[in-house]
Amino acid sequence: MKTISKLRMAVVALTLACTVPTFAEPVTPETTSISNKAAEDAKTEVLLNRLKEIKDMDKSNLTRVEKKALRKEVKEIKATMKASNNGVYLSVGAIIIIILLLILIL
Repeated sequence: MKTISKLRMAVVALTLACTVPTFAEPVTPETTSISNKAAEDAKTEVLLNRLKEIKDMDKSNLTRVEKKALRKEVKEIKATMKASNNGVYLSVGAIIIIILLLILIL
């Protein structure tokens, strides 16, 4: 029974070792300074204020073209905010693989 679980762990490890490097991107070191962070924070604050203004705006008296322009602006602001975040995102598949590995190891 233990040899089967060791075999499974070996197969999973081999599979992960073969697939991960094929999708890996080259790592480039980021050089950020403190003043750059302050500028990014100020820019983020301006974008958040603009989103709040658009949300609080009375859109009932706007034309269809103006509403479309506002929607486009909101999409651009959200895309900019998403691109400026330096977070780590895990997909559902990655979380499932991590959980399965933990179950197999323990």
